[in-house]
Amino acid sequence: MRNSGAITVVEGIGDNGCEYMTGGIVCVLGKTGVNFGAGMTGGFAYVLDEDGDFRKRVNPELVEVLDVDSLAIHEEHLRGLITEHVQLTGSQRGEEILANWPAFSAKFALVKPKSSDVKALLGHRSRSAAELRVQAQ
Repeated sequence: MRNSGAITVVEGIGDNGCEYMTGGIVCVLGKTGVNFGAGMTGGFAYVLDEDGDFRKRVNPELVEVLDVDSLAIHEEHLRGLITEHVQLTGSQRGEEILANWPAFSAKFALVKPKSSDVKALLGHRSRSAAELRVQAQ
């Protein structure tokens, strides 16, 4: 999947996820295939790593993987994306994650281009989650 600016939430993704991504936000609530993030030069992704082996499936040439639970504004933004996903789709997977947020939030990774500053990914860092959700729409 190549993303150039869309915001999407998916419940799983095959090989080459976010390959050549140049913008936008991808949130993966399930398993991923291999070669994730190959050629990614823009945007970022939140990926649920339930089994603790996601980093083995990332192509590290251009991207780095960070823990979402150490990035408070991203954790809040992620929760907002999943909440909206549940509201729009009735996703049982999303409901499960939100109902057990403390356990699940610790299992999310943020994948971004090495060239991107994590503090700049969501715009000005003092923005509230509500403002970020409006901006993301």
